[in-house]
Amino acid sequence: MADLTTYALDGATAVITMDDGKANALSTEMLDQLTAALDRAEGEAKAIVLAGRPDRFCAGFDLKVMMSGPANAVALLTKGGELLMRLYAAKLPLVIACTGHALAGGALVLLTGDLRIVSAGAFKIGLNEVSIGLPVPVLAMELARDRLIKPELDRATLMAQIYNPDEGLRAGWVDKVVPASELLATAKAEAARLGALPSQAFRATKQRLRGATIATIRTGMKTDLETLMTPQ
Repeated sequence: MADLTTYALDGATAVITMDDGKANALSTEMLDQLTAALDRAEGEAKAIVLAGRPDRFCAGFDLKVMMSGPANAVALLTKGGELLMRLYAAKLPLVIACTGHALAGGALVLLTGDLRIVSAGAFKIGLNEVSIGLPVPVLAMELARDRLIKPELDRATLMAQIYNPDEGLRAGWVDKVVPASELLATAKAEAARLGALPSQAFRATKQRLRGATIATIRTGMKTDLETLMTPQ
């Protein structure tokens, strides 16, 4: 299996980088490697930075698998949904270093971060499902409802609005926009700051903040994904 991610421990911060040499699609292999990296980080780090390759953060779920049949699509989306829920409930502070485009499933990865920092540039962020003929799944809807400012929720989901980094900052997709040359250093500094917080209090507060949304997603995800892939 090719290495689609790299892992480095920088002080007490685990830096996980996605790089498949292309658009960083969420394939089965990518999901497995991200899960393994999270396992390792939780055993030896105090915070996590999740980054992408230059100009490409994550393009979402692997289209080859998604187009290979409903059963394969549901299996991939289910596996991806479990990873997204793990990221959203991560035991360690999670800082996203968004290096470029983040669309569909990639935008959802962005939403899971405790702090989300994006490179300035002509990058696209958002949920494009409706524009390509797909309903927005409950998984995406609930994450967007949690993280985006309320006036943008309809535009970001129902109207398939795509944002640049500055627009994304105003809408709630990201928390900070920095020059590409400063992205990783900024993300590491923020991760170190969050990692210094009392860990037990951080985890308990995150559970109280996000537990209800995660429960809602888990309860309805299986049925919703099966419905999503059924021709109407």
